[in-house]
Amino acid sequence: MLMCRLLSSFSLALITLSSIPAGLDGCNDPQPICGARAPGDVVIGIMLPCHRKVALQQRIRPESFQCSDFDLVSFMRSLATIHEIDEINAAGFLPGVRLGYLMCDTCSFASKALGDVAYMLEGNGTLNVRCNYTDFRPEVKIILGALNSDESVALAGLLNVYMVPLLSSASSTPKLSDKLRFASFMRTIPSDKHQSKAVAKLMNHYDWNWVGVVYGDDEYGLAAFQRFLMDAEANNVCLAYQEALPHYLGNPQTPQRIKEVAEQIRSSNAKVVLLILMSDLVESLFQEMIKTNTSRIWIATDAWSRSGPTAKMDGINKVGDILGFTFASGKSDTFEKYLKNLTATPGGYNYFIEEYKNLRFNCTPECYTQTPPSYCSTPELLKIKSANACNFTDPQEQNDDYLVNAVDTSQAFLHKVAVQAVANALKKLLKCNSSSCLGERNFPPWKLLEELKKVDFNYDNQNFSFDVNGDFASFYELIMWKTDGEYRKVHQIGKYSVHDGKIEINVRDTFWLSTANTTNPQSRCSERCAPGTVKKILNASCCYNCIPCVEGTYSDEWDLENCITCALGTWSVKNRTTCSPIQEAYMKWRDPHPIVMMAAAAFGVLLLLVTLIIFLVYRDSPPMKRAEVRLSCVMMAGLSVSFASVICFMGKPNVHFCRARQVMYAMGFTLCVSCILVKAFRTFLAFLPFGQLTSRQLHKLYHPPAIVIIVTTLQGIICLLWMIFDSPHVDSPSQQSLIQLIQCNEGQTYIGFGIMLSYIALLALIGFLLAIKGRKVPQEVSETGYIIFSMLMYLFVWVCFIPVYITNSENGTAVQVSAILVSSYGIIFCHFLPKCYEALWGSKTNTMEKILRKWQSMRKSPVQSSPNFDSVAGIAIDIPGKKTHSHKNDRMSISSTSTILRHLETQSPINLTDSDLDIMDVSNKKLNAYLRLGTQIRKRSISF
Repeated sequence: MLMCRLLSSFSLALITLSSIPAGLDGCNDPQPICGARAPGDVVIGIMLPCHRKVALQQRIRPESFQCSDFDLVSFMRSLATIHEIDEINAAGFLPGVRLGYLMCDTCSFASKALGDVAYMLEGNGTLNVRCNYTDFRPEVKIILGALNSDESVALAGLLNVYMVPLLSSASSTPKLSDKLRFASFMRTIPSDKHQSKAVAKLMNHYDWNWVGVVYGDDEYGLAAFQRFLMDAEANNVCLAYQEALPHYLGNPQTPQRIKEVAEQIRSSNAKVVLLILMSDLVESLFQEMIKTNTSRIWIATDAWSRSGPTAKMDGINKVGDILGFTFASGKSDTFEKYLKNLTATPGGYNYFIEEYKNLRFNCTPECYTQTPPSYCSTPELLKIKSANACNFTDPQEQNDDYLVNAVDTSQAFLHKVAVQAVANALKKLLKCNSSSCLGERNFPPWKLLEELKKVDFNYDNQNFSFDVNGDFASFYELIMWKTDGEYRKVHQIGKYSVHDGKIEINVRDTFWLSTANTTNPQSRCSERCAPGTVKKILNASCCYNCIPCVEGTYSDEWDLENCITCALGTWSVKNRTTCSPIQEAYMKWRDPHPIVMMAAAAFGVLLLLVTLIIFLVYRDSPPMKRAEVRLSCVMMAGLSVSFASVICFMGKPNVHFCRARQVMYAMGFTLCVSCILVKAFRTFLAFLPFGQLTSRQLHKLYHPPAIVIIVTTLQGIICLLWMIFDSPHVDSPSQQSLIQLIQCNEGQTYIGFGIMLSYIALLALIGFLLAIKGRKVPQEVSETGYIIFSMLMYLFVWVCFIPVYITNSENGTAVQVSAILVSSYGIIFCHFLPKCYEALWGSKTNTMEKILRKWQSMRKSPVQSSPNFDSVAGIAIDIPGKKTHSHKNDRMSISSTSTILRHLETQSPINLTDSDLDIMDVSNKKLNAYLRLGTQIRKRSISF
């Protein structure tokens, strides 16, 4: 029995020794190049960094790389890959076939990764120079990795020679989608071209158009930045600044550049910063931000969006809001149980687990002194140390749940998916059924690549397959770092679909530290331009002034660059968001102003009708006789036509109304004024002194019907010529406006309109001057006062009308109608209503004697000598309505007018010895006054 035990132990030792590869030439390291291994029928290579950097500044010869700074997150990723391989083996997914692995630490450095892959391919002595590698059969059939795009680009270029598949779960640079250069590269994540679109759409969603960008100068950073520039422009996002950092933390220039970039971020007014960096660079930059309490909104890319060490930095809550995109994730209970009981795969070894347990459970109190030894870890790694480390005798025998709590295990999801993809491809390639796999196990790697491109499988209730570029086209998770005590915790708030390019955000789960509520923070170069305004670009497309849209244009959205022209039949005023249908403006029948004017015109016609009735009823009364009923009726007819012309000013204008209204007013008012002119001329002839020759000549001109006809006919000729040569028409406004003024244009030159009005004004002025001459004649025997006032009113109204009409052309129609009504009412109130009053309620006791003596008492200038009666013999006055001795009824005959005026001017009493004044009985309504001066009688008669 003892012998059997010895033989068994010896056999196990041989197996263990055979599993450890021999050192290569020149390798004196106590550990092999690759730190983890497990034997198997098909070996899978794993290229992930368990350390963050190598000591480049000490490398002057092609010696082995010295790695430092243990990386917990990458270590956890590698463990997830190993665990999934063990799970597939345990489940018997490939019957009769055991998967092995060989894991090398790239130390986040491409050159180190190239050395490792050379070791993997040469492991069984098959890496020889050949012209054709079709039958190249290395031990490692596929490599899972690398983590960074820089490493993957270098590895994919080399593996493209041998067509060994390289399957990455983290390298997202779009360059790797080029199948001509990287034919053997595939990945379980989308290309970064989708992530840059997602970031740009996220900024557009939150209306952030003024952002800063900090990127690494590696393949990942440069490609992502260039792609983001194009997507940012498409989403109206502008860059306030762009800064590049050395991608490798061990670069001597990195600390100084981080300080410069931090100062740029602090000095800029951009509140949003996109960081296309590795997590170690982000941590260094955040340390600078924390020193000055600089708060910003940080957009994380997949390279650090789930970085556990960054989330647990001291003072991380001071940097502000952090959100970003990450790949599909998911937790696994079996994997977390595995992390709590870390051991190497049976039959293999894992020096990375040993290193982790030494960091966690090895007692090193000297490392916490003021001058720690050189072999001690960095202060950050010392935080890994368990509080009970010094209580353990063998660190390798210890386990706890620290890894589960310290890192986000959901980040390992796609690494597990990568192992599943390889297993499904092997199942096809090895022709596996439920009991065995019949295919050749030592196959060329390119055959596995062919099957890998065609896999389509389900895992964790999700479907996975590769597109033509060898990428997974699924979705991104949108995450936000929420506060968790003094640290941060990743929380999903939405997702971005690669297929349709839509972003979904759960607004209720979004609490911003910047605003202390759910209100979205702002990061803009200029304030948004509200509808009704557009942007006037300054030095950048996102920096602008807001200017209002001019008339005839509008903007109905925020931040438009150009105003939209109004459609035909619509218009807008300045600074409007819509165009409204053009409204036609004219004197509408239903509007208050036209209604008032029409009521005034109708009342004027009604007043004229009442006046006409009174005149006809009381036509034999002295006031009516003096007003001359027939002439007054003609005046009323003219005023009625003037009032009727107001109708043509109402409603929508047309060419016929435009012409009719002016002709009606011109002819009607001219007819009226011509009658007033006759009255003024009559008084002028009857009561003013002239020589015999002058008197005869002026009396020959006094023919009332002829005067009225000639004066009115001249106006008709003026209107006729006006209608022929410069006819009024409907004005078509050349300038667009929201309200289109439809009105009559009184001709191209307005000459006809001006002559027509000037002609009436001339008649009124002549009548006014004639009435002024006889202003001292008693009102009882003349109408000079009424004529003066009415003509003065007319002239005043139309003199005011001209400047108002010129300066306020849009209201010209209303102004002219008002002028017509005022001047017409002026004549009614000055000429007709007083006569009506006298006829109805006036005094009937005024005799001619009283009238003449009243007139004589008004004269003020005494005359030294008696008037000369030689030239004039006598005068006989017949009062209208009275029977006289020598004249017909309804006549008034005046002889020797000049003589009686001279008597009145001298204010001398009439000498009754030289002249006799006989006044007949007034009670009999007959008054014959004969003033006989001398013996010679020359009688002049003026009939009205």
